[in-house]
This record gives sequence, structure tokens and C-alpha cells, in this order.
Amino acid sequence: MRAARGLRESATFDRATIADIRRAAETGVYDIRGGGSKRRLPHFDDLLFLGASMSRYPLEGYRERCGTDVVLGARYAENPLHLDIPVTIAGMSFGALSGRAKEALGRGASAVGTSTTTGDGGMTNEERRQSKTLVYQYLPSRYGMNPDHLRMADAIEVVLGQGAKPGGGGMLLGQKITERVAEMRTLPVGIDQRSACRHPDWTGPDDLTIKIQELREITDWKVPVYIKVGASRTYYDVKLAVHAGADVVVVDGMQGSTAATQEVFIEHVGIPTLAAVPQAACALRELGVEREVQLIVSGGIRTGADVAKALALGADAVAIGSAALIALGDNDPDYAEEYEQLGSAAGFFDDYQDGRDPTGITTQDPELQKRLDPETAGRRLANYLQVMTMEAQTIARACGKSHVNHLEPEDLVALTVESAAMAKVPLAGTDWIPGGAVGHH
Repeated sequence: MRAARGLRESATFDRATIADIRRAAETGVYDIRGGGSKRRLPHFDDLLFLGASMSRYPLEGYRERCGTDVVLGARYAENPLHLDIPVTIAGMSFGALSGRAKEALGRGASAVGTSTTTGDGGMTNEERRQSKTLVYQYLPSRYGMNPDHLRMADAIEVVLGQGAKPGGGGMLLGQKITERVAEMRTLPVGIDQRSACRHPDWTGPDDLTIKIQELREITDWKVPVYIKVGASRTYYDVKLAVHAGADVVVVDGMQGSTAATQEVFIEHVGIPTLAAVPQAACALRELGVEREVQLIVSGGIRTGADVAKALALGADAVAIGSAALIALGDNDPDYAEEYEQLGSAAGFFDDYQDGRDPTGITTQDPELQKRLDPETAGRRLANYLQVMTMEAQTIARACGKSHVNHLEPEDLVALTVESAAMAKVPLAGTDWIPGGAVGHH
């Protein structure tokens, strides 16, 4: 009967949109979830590498070295970070994640010689103990901010924005505010928490210069200071971050994830990671600080190919969050029945804000946490990081590069007009790069 009538779903009012309208009409509140943007966006999959053939020659994988190490923060800091691989772990808070998950991230990162990052809510003993190199996030909320912990960190990341919600603060619902989380954040137990969207002493870029000076004095100019921005007006934000005195700039695209925020934020604010990287690289180049001020890119990095493409477009390193949690065991199909009971499914679970994660990763429930073994999960993460690094090396060698950071835009072509315009590389089979100046759009 339906086929005979030719029923057709609306592209504008599809089933998901209708369900959202009905939910809003029934509840009167906006939808909150975790995870990142689910819409189709131009991404690194829309780029391809030009491997060596006649006009270039490749490096032999078994005999010729391809370096992966990176130094972060040598501009002003006495003790820059020396990492073995260009893949780092992004900031994810204790509170959003369990203590065991934070420990596992530290174990995995340390095993392969890279860094991990604290997140909103302070530094846990497990994380500091297991992280050879730990970056301390300094956020607008100041939750868990401890000057002693600041001095224990190997770098400081001043967070101005996040890719999933540039211009917005974080959320941690009451069911995840246990006594330990509440004590670290100086909050009441069991009460919903909203993080501020901007620093309390921030009214413009000049204030950031003062703040960086204060942080350098607290740490005796020893550790690098990063500035993290959510990708939006990336070209200008990166320039301002450099002028404020950043050693490293972190740019987080809208495929970046979150523990919880409004759905409307996740899907409609920010720009894709692919569009942000060339803008950031252009800003550094124009200021004459390319490679002196390092660029870390995050937001939707999944494979060694993504890593290689981000580096080719101008990044010095990348940061991963969602992928790292999946490596630990997030969305594990072994818990399919329990996901179903939560109204979700393995591979689709994004209700991190509810604190009922069957894998024990995004929960504060003591019984659920026991399911995550930090040593096993840490080994899984280390394996994944090693594979990503080897994949990036494989691509770099195929392009004739003796270091992954030698990859460049000239090694890339784009599959679509949109990705060519965003990445500022030619459409495959042509020498045409669509679009205007990188800096202003």
C-alpha cells in the first residue's frame, strides 16, 4: 500500500527531526548528549596522498628510517616535551571519565612515549602516577585547580574552547558528582554542574597575555604553555594565541567529542577539523613562527591516515579523545544486552552524561568501574597508538619522506570541491584549488 502511494521521506523533516520535535514538545527541555557531531562533514577521508612513482622515489620500509618524534613547547619553556610519536591524548576530565579510565590513558600513553592531558576537574593521583608526560588543563571553571598540581605538570594547557562547543561550557550531571568528584571540584554531591564558557579574568586577548605570564612565574618558566581553541575563527584565534605568548596552539575541530552538551551545539557550532588546519597553519606561517610554535590538531582523528593528513596540512602533532576511549573498550559489543536496556546499542552509545556506561569508562558507579582493568585497557591503547604511528610512517615513506613531519600539502589531493576548498589542495586530477584567501573564511 505504501509503495503504491509513493510515500517519500522529507529531507528537511526526516524521522530523526520529527522525533526531536516531538521530544521537545513533550518535555520542554533541550536534548543533552555526549559524543561528537554525527552529521556528514568534509573530513580527512576526502583527501588522498600522492605516493611516489617516477617523479618521486619512496623510502624502503625495512631499511630506511622514518622519524616520528616531535618536540613541543621549545619557544619559551626551559623543559619542552620530547614525544616519541606525534599522537597525544586529549583532555578528558575525571568526572566525565572514571579514575580507572584516566589511569588506563596514562598507562597507554606512557608505554609508547607520548603525553596525556587532565581535563576539567583537576589531576588525579592515578593519572599523575601512570603518566610519564602529563599536560594540566587550566579551564574557565577552575574546577580542581590546584597550584601544587600545576607545578607537578609537564605542560599547561589554557583552554579557551572545545571543538564540540566553541563558546560554550561543559556539563556534568549530578549522578556523576560523587563525593570524590565533588571534593576535587569543591561542589555539592549529586547536583548538576555547569562549567563556565569563559575564564573569570578574561575580557580579551590582553588578559590572556597576563595569565600566561602568571602561569610561567608559578612554574619558573620551566614548562610549555599551550592555548586550546575550538575551531571557529581559527585564523585570527591562532594569531592572537601566538601574540599572547603560547608555546603551542591546540585547534579542536567540530568532530571533537564531549562528555555532555546540548545537541544543538554539537551539530551547529564550529567548523570541521579539515577546514581549521590550513587556517591555523597559514596564521603561523604569516607570523613567521611555523614549527617554532607547534600546532596540535584534534577532532575526529581515527587512523594513521588521518594523522598523516593532519601533519601534511601543517600540524606538528594530533590529539585523540573518542578514538582513545574506543581503544580502551568504549562501546564494546560484549555488553550489547546492557546497551539495549539503556535504549542504545554498542557503537551508538552516547549517553555519557547518565553515568551508566557498561564498560566502566564514562561512569562513577563503583560496580561498573570494576569492569575496566587499567592495565589491560592501557595495553590496548598502546597497541592502537603504535598502529596509528606505523600507518602514518607507511604513508610518509610512500611519499619519500624520512620523517612524518616532512609531509606537506604538495603530497595531497582532494576528492571533492568542498574538501579541496577547505584543505587548500588541488582537486584530484587537476591543478585547481577552489576558494579564496585562507585567512578570512
